[in-house]
Amino acid sequence: MGTRTGRSVVVERRLAAARGPVWEALTDLAGMERVLGSVSKVEVLTDGGFTVGTRWRETRRMFGKDATEEMWVTACEPPERYVVEAESHGSHYVSEWELRSDGPVATTVRLTFTAVASGGVAGLLARVMGSLGARAVSKAIAKDLEDVANAVESRSG
Repeated sequence: MGTRTGRSVVVERRLAAARGPVWEALTDLAGMERVLGSVSKVEVLTDGGFTVGTRWRETRRMFGKDATEEMWVTACEPPERYVVEAESHGSHYVSEWELRSDGPVATTVRLTFTAVASGGVAGLLARVMGSLGARAVSKAIAKDLEDVANAVESRSG
């Protein structure tokens, strides 16, 4: 694997809620601690709504430890797609969220998470993203999407 080659994990879930409420749940940084069980703290670093350039620090439990990462939005096309990036421990992370409407009260959310070693030394998560690590990352993403589903499906039901 070359130093700029990334490893990706893709997780998709169909939610019984319209795309608007799903978008709001995914992009409501102030409410993220209530929606995602693995997130314990969010500190928004920019003013204004969720758009390109929005930055925040997120603390979440990953692999049994608390980790705080600074993230920023690099693409935002409401209510269809957004991209969040982060840089940490020698890796560059890209999370691309796509929301596809499946009728009036159903949305399919697809998250593509990519880790790229950003230095001469392979980054921690980029190394971890071998088959075992990819399964762990996929499981964590699936849990986040389950939390989002629980939040939005209870509101719309």
